[in-house]
Amino acid sequence: MTLRLPDISDASSLAALSIEVWIGTYLRRGVSAVFADYALSEFTTPKAEALIRDPGEFIVVSENEEGIDGFVRVSSGKSAPVAGLSDVEISTLYVQPRHHAKGVGKRLLNAAFQHCREIGAGSVWLTTNAQNAPAIAFYLAQGFEEVGKTRFRIQNEGYPNIVYAYRFA
Repeated sequence: MTLRLPDISDASSLAALSIEVWIGTYLRRGVSAVFADYALSEFTTPKAEALIRDPGEFIVVSENEEGIDGFVRVSSGKSAPVAGLSDVEISTLYVQPRHHAKGVGKRLLNAAFQHCREIGAGSVWLTTNAQNAPAIAFYLAQGFEEVGKTRFRIQNEGYPNIVYAYRFA
């Protein structure tokens, strides 16, 4: 497993991995048009290319001998949904399910933490779906603390999310 910064040529892999992880995590009982439309419009090669080029985004990919199996994205300049946090968010931490429990997520998270330290962030925050028990357990085990609640919106619907923060000593 190698960690590296992405190239523009990785954009389609990031888009496909995002679709795989998002649908596998959040659509457990069937796929409605609302969620399909969201995933297919949100996780595209052009959007991934824009994120790779954006200086406010820091992305690290995990690559094995066959391709990218995970990535983390840290966004600067993001307003936290809870007072008292920095403007640095872990916007995405996706690992292919078949690579869970192999250390990929932890290595990606450590790369994100290193970046946060380098830019002088006192904390970093993220949100996760309130029903995503595996992610919640992972973040708590890595030292995050629950600091609030928010809602993830798709069209006119809001879905409960929990806000977690990691504070650097």
